[in-house]
Amino acid sequence: MRKLALPALATLALATPLMAKDSLGVFSTWAAFRDPSVPRCYAIAEAEPSTLSRDFQPYATIASWPARRIRSQVHLRLSRELRANTRVTLRVGRTSFRLTPGKADAWARDAAMDSAILDAIRKADSMTVYATDARGRRFSNTYLLTGAATAIDAATLACTRR
Repeated sequence: MRKLALPALATLALATPLMAKDSLGVFSTWAAFRDPSVPRCYAIAEAEPSTLSRDFQPYATIASWPARRIRSQVHLRLSRELRANTRVTLRVGRTSFRLTPGKADAWARDAAMDSAILDAIRKADSMTVYATDARGRRFSNTYLLTGAATAIDAATLACTRR
């Protein structure tokens, strides 16, 4: 099992659309951040390394936006641009979820699915997202879940204490 260093997670956080302002901690393979200017709090992890080609650095986030009344929203940045109308499947432990795809991203389809994914994350050791890229090649990105529950809880708590 590999542990991500704080500099690597800080770099990843800077690569996200909204830059993190406050580090809430690194919890094995996951980290938590708060951006009070938005306000937004999130847990984040990089996908496991791969020797296969990647268009993007894949990462997973579980984020909350208190002002928008959004809590624990699941988002995956995929390693490749997706084929139009492709199926994106997230497998967490023994449970699979069909996600809503974007150009190179995927989300749970609603808050109920976000909640079900979070419940599965708390019980599993890893999760893998499967899809087909714009060239028609199947690919996957895998995440270790060590520290995920703690990072998610830290982010959720930080946004409830605004």
